[in-house]
Order: sequence, then structure tokens, then C-alpha cells
Amino acid sequence: MTMQKMILISLILSLLSYSTGGAPIGLCYGRVANNLPPPSAVINLLKSNGISRIRLFNPDPDALTPFYGSGIELVIGVPNEILSTLANGTISTSVQWLQSNIFSHVTPNQVRYLVVGNEVLLKQPYYTPYLLPAILNLYQAIQTLGLGDMIKISSAHAAPILSTSYPASSGAFDPSLGPVLLPLLRFLRDTGSPLMVNIYPFFSYIDNSQYVSLDYALFRSTTIEVDQNLAYTNMFDEAIDAFVYAMEREGFYGIPVVVTETGWPTGGGDAAGPDNALAYNGNVVARTVGNVGTPKRPGVGVEVFLFDLFDENEKSGHEYEKHFGIFSGDGNKAYDIRFN
Repeated sequence: MTMQKMILISLILSLLSYSTGGAPIGLCYGRVANNLPPPSAVINLLKSNGISRIRLFNPDPDALTPFYGSGIELVIGVPNEILSTLANGTISTSVQWLQSNIFSHVTPNQVRYLVVGNEVLLKQPYYTPYLLPAILNLYQAIQTLGLGDMIKISSAHAAPILSTSYPASSGAFDPSLGPVLLPLLRFLRDTGSPLMVNIYPFFSYIDNSQYVSLDYALFRSTTIEVDQNLAYTNMFDEAIDAFVYAMEREGFYGIPVVVTETGWPTGGGDAAGPDNALAYNGNVVARTVGNVGTPKRPGVGVEVFLFDLFDENEKSGHEYEKHFGIFSGDGNKAYDIRFN
């Protein structure tokens, strides 16, 4: 299919896409498992539950192709392993990669964001030198394809890129990351793209339970924490605002924040369970679709992608890493969460 024809189809689909006051909640579609339902069944599951945004961690054609023409918006990861190839290649290299790996499977209109690298700066620093050059080449490739107004480019980061995150007003980036992070923030500001962060109050609680209240992590706290005359009742808001303060501390104002991962496990560890997962994810959904915003940016909606669509039984690490799924393989929910 020619690029011109795909763009025409994209414009038609855009007329069919819905618009709401609040941002629709998105889900991450992790695939590190050997017991997942076929991707074609996943599309029906998403539609029947009113889920209209999905994050894929890589453009696996088996997972990507069934989304063609589905009307579901996609956030597609550019894997860490490909960053050096894109960074060292020409703009034509990036154009070819996009056409072969993404636009040959879905229409451009379905792609909301490209997430270039995942948690590179701290968890996989080998790829750090390639991050910004890969982003810049992909950005030029998107412009070359005439899709600059349709697709935004960013990168997803782990919360510990902040050296200080509490209280929120003290939010500051790890200074050792400045040579890469500050040019990235300039790119985000200049292109109107968001800062993408992975936020897990669950991890904050289990790693610091002597300091962090479970109720504060689960939106159940009756205690109000006051910071710079702003009132906080939960860790989720505080974590987002810490990034906002950190950006402002470096002179970057108004860059949106997208939460590319957040969630709570249903088993495998302390405080993990369906009730707590429902309390956390249910409140995240309510805040997202309601455009509640945060104390620092009230009424400014934050796009959020819940992790995870299914349990991933082949993930490494702690047992709870395998139990973030909201749905079982047969399509039943692990708990009674609603997405609108």
C-alpha cells in the first residue's frame, strides 16, 4: 500500500475517532508470556471494554497488524536494541525503518506517539549515547513523511531519573544525566512533545514502607500533605508534580507529562492483591478520564497507560512482576475495574 493511500485512510479514520472532555485511559500490552490470547482476540477484548489506546513496547508485526483499521490509537515503542542503528544511520534509514516496521502494518493516524527507548538513562545506560540522535533522525523522518502534525516523539523514563522527588517542590533531575536530558527537554519543548515517565507508587511503598503510607499510595489517605501551599492526598499526584518542578528548575515550562506506565500487582508480594490493584488503578482511571490534573497543574489532564493488559508469566525479577495483568487470558477481569 502506498504512503499516500495510507494517509488518505488515516484522514477517514480520524473522522470516525471519538473525542471526549477527558483523556481516555490507555493500557500497556506487554507480551513477555507464553500463554497470551491471539492478538485478534485482544482487539475484541479492548473494544468490548471501551479501551481506545494501547501501548506496545515494540512493533512486533504479529501484535501490530491486527490493530489495522481498528480505530484504536497506538503508542509504539522503538526498542532500545535498535537505537544505535537509527542513531548512526541517515534520515532515509529511519524512514525505511518506520515504513517497514510500523506503517506497513497500521495507518499513520493510529499512531499517537513513538516511544524511543524505554528506561534507557538509568536501567540500560549502554544505549544512552544513541538516544537523542535516534530521536532526532526519527523526527526528521516523520517530517519527511508529512506526519509531523500527527505523531509526536518522546522517550519513556524511570522515575529515579529524579535525584530528589520528595517533597514534590524539591523535584530535581540527577545532575549526571544533564548532558543527555537537557537537550532532550529542549527537543520536547520545541516540538510540543510530552515528557514520558513510568511511575509506580507500589514500588515506592514496598521499598520504603517505613516512610510511605500504603493508604497514601492507594489514594485512601485522610492526611493532607502541604507543599508550597499545594495540598497532596496521594503519591501519584506528587510523583507527577515532582517531574514538573524538576523541568521548571531547568527552565522548561509547560511541557506535558504522560505516564507511560503505572499499575499495581494482584499477587506475588507484600500489599499486592486484587483489592489494592482495584483501589489504585480505579482511582487513576477516575482522575484521567475526569481531567482532574494535579495540585501543580489542576484541570490539566494527564494521559496515563495502565500496566498491564495481561499477566506476563515469563518476566524475570520479583514474583510480583508477573502479576500486573488486569485481564486473564480468557478475557475475564482480575477485578471489577471500569475504564470510563
